Amino acid sequence: MKVIFLGDVVGEPGRLALYRALPELRAEFEADAIVVNGENAAGGKGITPRIAKEFLEQGVDVITLGDHVWDQSDLALWIDSEPRVLRPLNLQRNNPGNGCVIIDTAAGSLAVMCLHGRTFMRNGAENPFTRGWEEAKALKEEDGVHAILVDIHAEATSEKVALGYHLDGCVSAILGTHTHVQTADARILPGGTAYMTDVGMCGPYNGVIGREAEPVLMGYVSGMPYKLPVGGWPAIISGACITLDSESGKATDITPINRIYEK
Repeated sequence: MKVIFLGDVVGEPGRLALYRALPELRAEFEADAIVVNGENAAGGKGITPRIAKEFLEQGVDVITLGDHVWDQSDLALWIDSEPRVLRPLNLQRNNPGNGCVIIDTAAGSLAVMCLHGRTFMRNGAENPFTRGWEEAKALKEEDGVHAILVDIHAEATSEKVALGYHLDGCVSAILGTHTHVQTADARILPGGTAYMTDVGMCGPYNGVIGREAEPVLMGYVSGMPYKLPVGGWPAIISGACITLDSESGKATDITPINRIYEK
């Protein structure tokens, strides 16, 4: 089974570049599934039902989210109707939506799980280590699914690395999002789990993690708050392709993806 996972989509440039990249990437990597973090797709803050539907229509199989999950108020009213749009599993249990989904692919069943970090993060999430482990065990023992991809949306690299070792051998891949900068540590952990601290983002390439550079710089220099508009073109598409055995759940390869698209 080959699964492509793409990092946080930021604003309109990220969306439009994503739509151009999807058919190219699926064909090039012969991907059985494509998972995308849509965390910042709506003007850099969350995602709307309309945009989520657009992602799915364009060929995205599962959408994961993160700390901006409820920034667009209409999502909470809609998310229960679409199981392929995931809010973090370890948010408080009274939150709408679900944090894990099982989809069918040509190469077998694939479970996708979304977890939220707690270090330097908001949302009062439950422990991702215990919730992730419990969910992964249930997927294997109760649902019979061994191909499991985890999006860990977290700030601290230490928390992501630690979760990687904690779930090593229990899931197929642990891929980080949230910080928007692709890390150079794509590897297979000793237990057979593909790991990458952050897969990067899909959004404006020239700027500060998807925002126009100048207002970000003004804020850092002056210490005053500024509006931070989403940047423009060109746009980068970042992520990774994971190859795994759908029966054993073990990963055999992880290949980083980086593409630049002009308007």
